Amino acid sequence: MSYMNKTLVEIHNDLVSGKVTSKELIDEALYKAHKYQKDYNSFVTIIDDAKEVEITDNILSGIHCGIKDNYSTKGVLSTGSSNTLKDYVPFFDATAYENLKKAGAVMIGKTVMDEFGMGGTGTTAHTGIVRNPWDKTRMTAGSSAGSASAVAMGIVPYATGTDTGDSIRKPAAYCGIVGYKPTYGMISRYGVFPFASSLDHLGVLTRCVEDAAIVVDNMKGIDKNDMTSWDSSNINLYNELSKDVKGKKLCYIKEICNIENYPNADEELKLHLENFKKTLNICKTLGIEVEEVSVDEKLLNAVNPVYNVISCAEATSNMSNLTGITFGPRSQGNNYIELMKNFRTKNFSSLIKRRFIIGSYVLQAENKDKYFYNAQRVRRLLVDRWKEIFESFDGIILPVCVGPARKLDDPLKFDKPTKVLFEHLNIGDFGGFPSITIPNGFVSKLPVGVNITCNCYNDQKLLNIAYALQEAMEYKNQIAREVQ
Repeated sequence: MSYMNKTLVEIHNDLVSGKVTSKELIDEALYKAHKYQKDYNSFVTIIDDAKEVEITDNILSGIHCGIKDNYSTKGVLSTGSSNTLKDYVPFFDATAYENLKKAGAVMIGKTVMDEFGMGGTGTTAHTGIVRNPWDKTRMTAGSSAGSASAVAMGIVPYATGTDTGDSIRKPAAYCGIVGYKPTYGMISRYGVFPFASSLDHLGVLTRCVEDAAIVVDNMKGIDKNDMTSWDSSNINLYNELSKDVKGKKLCYIKEICNIENYPNADEELKLHLENFKKTLNICKTLGIEVEEVSVDEKLLNAVNPVYNVISCAEATSNMSNLTGITFGPRSQGNNYIELMKNFRTKNFSSLIKRRFIIGSYVLQAENKDKYFYNAQRVRRLLVDRWKEIFESFDGIILPVCVGPARKLDDPLKFDKPTKVLFEHLNIGDFGGFPSITIPNGFVSKLPVGVNITCNCYNDQKLLNIAYALQEAMEYKNQIAREVQ
């Protein structure tokens, strides 16, 4: 009997009652992980000797999970899905993973990601493409691609992720699951490979909102090793979950949701926006007030370039230590400069090298004010506009992407008709806002998602709204079609 269509609480109760053992759960997960690995490529490492643990009062005890491959895991290969770290085995655990282990979680594998998190497609890992379990000709999005696919296939009930632009929330939408990144600093980033430090968030992918609350409750906490972490000990997300959201106020952004702004819209985008309208109507039946607001389209169109400039600049700095001397396989060269050049040229993908070039360029003294500082200024304008909205509304609700997952052989089109809708999730990282994606239907028989974002530290409010909306729809605990 499969337990993967159950919630974490249901699985925990069955463990406590003896209906299933931790070993049986692990064995089932390992069987599925190997069965689907060739077709979907969810894992960099599958831990065949994963051991059962004692069942305690903690809901996570004895239940298996996936850990994204940019989390340091002591004694277990941690590559960031990059050739530069293909043999790297850390000697310590990331704080977030250490917290999960203390709760009794059992890691059964390290999940594939876009190389160092720098990608939104799930196609740039050194182990190959991660394919969507609803349709293997489609992408999962990224960078938390393996985590999303493993959860959607029912291999694990949850997996960790990181989100610098949309890397938890977009894969969740494409795979028909829940993706939650809490307020910046609620979960320590210590021991997780940095991409862009001012944007990096840790979070989780699950198949229902209550599971996301449980996992983050066990991951979060202040950490002396991460000065951006904060004390959330008085917050208990799962225990405070409530479907009573009557009187809450949500808004959506006219410029993003109006089909008239997309003269070249395809049928999938039209259906996606129609589906979003239905979701807004469900919100109203729950007693949530929903209104339309307007945001300057010039500001919205600046989101993508602002993200590219800031993230590339910070990535260039953060990854300057990947030289082939301290980390990674040693390259050849007549001197240390040649050695580093050969290592970085040979082992980084073209996408990573392109981002490093952009980052180095915008940080040059003669370019810094024009590009990097201006990007920071526009980031502030965007964050201030969102905070202004939060003064009148409890949250912002928007559709995710321009429809369902794209075909792997269909190049991304960042032309004007799709650009605005594609990039609004980045603002959640610009401001450190808590943000969650939940499934809200199907387009072309593929899952689509809706995103809710609230002001900083309003994680409970965010989860309660998402929880109430989830319970009013029919997409909880979905298992992907191709593996049912």
